[in-house]
Parts: sequence; C-alpha cells; structure tokens
Amino acid sequence: MRILTVPLLIVCSVAYAQDVSELEKRNGFKEIKLGMLIDSVKGAEFKKDLIERKEFATKSYETKHADYMTIGDVSVKQISLKAYKGFIYEIEVTTGHDPKVMRGLEKSYGKATYSLRTESYYWKAETLSLVYKGHRKEVKLTYRSAPVIRMMYVDKGKQIEEVADDF
Repeated sequence: MRILTVPLLIVCSVAYAQDVSELEKRNGFKEIKLGMLIDSVKGAEFKKDLIERKEFATKSYETKHADYMTIGDVSVKQISLKAYKGFIYEIEVTTGHDPKVMRGLEKSYGKATYSLRTESYYWKAETLSLVYKGHRKEVKLTYRSAPVIRMMYVDKGKQIEEVADDF
C-alpha cells in the first residue's frame, strides 16, 4: 500500500504545480496582464483616485472594450482595474452567476482551495493570486499581482528612510 501512496502523492503534486504554472503563464485576464502599464489596456477609462490599504495612492479604471466582455458564452458585466504608478496590480472581472465559469477555471488552473474565512475559492502562484467569490447573482474574479504590491511596500520603506535621514 505504501509503495503506491508515495508515487501517487508525487504525481498529484506535479499535476498541481503544472496547473498553477498555467495561471502564472497567463498572468491576468485575456490580454490584460498584471504588471503591465494601464495605458496598454484597450478602452481603459479613469474612474477615481483611491488609497489602497489605507496608505498607497492608486487609481481605479474600468474598461468595457468588446474584446474583454465575454468568457466563452458567459457575458462579463464589468472589468475594474487598479493601478499603482501606472502598473496594473489588480483586475476584477464580474460575470453573471454561471457554473461554467468555475468549471473553466478548474480545468485551466486545477482544483481551487476554499477559504472558510473569506467564503471564497482561490488559486495562488508565486507572482499572482486569483480569487473566485460567488454571490447570489454574480461572480467576482480578482487577480492580484504580488510584484507590484511588493513594489508599493518597497516605495513606502524608501519614504520612511528619507524621513529618518532628514532628522
């Protein structure tokens, strides 16, 4: 029995890594990639200035370009983008509640992990994460870029150093 268990665990872990690597390879939603400049997104329209995590000045955008408004035969209601210094760090895609969305995600990225605390499913790769949160009538897919969020904290550290040096 043990002889079969070890190879099975190895195969499962390799299969999981390959699925998350697909998420890493795609790095976003359709042609909208995390870390790319907001100016490169077709139809991106500025909405408002934001303060992210109570300390970072960011900007909110939306796009309604026809290239992004469907996932197969499921229509997309809204695409919201957040950018820090012009770099996209979050993509939020809102669709109608359709089970094909989750099945498609699991086919592409493997089985999702369920978070009881946030009541959502997620996939996590080294440089990004994808959160699937189902509501009564809609689904929100949120892609987040770890490198751009890390850049925010590095910039914050530089600002603190400048203040400390000024004493």
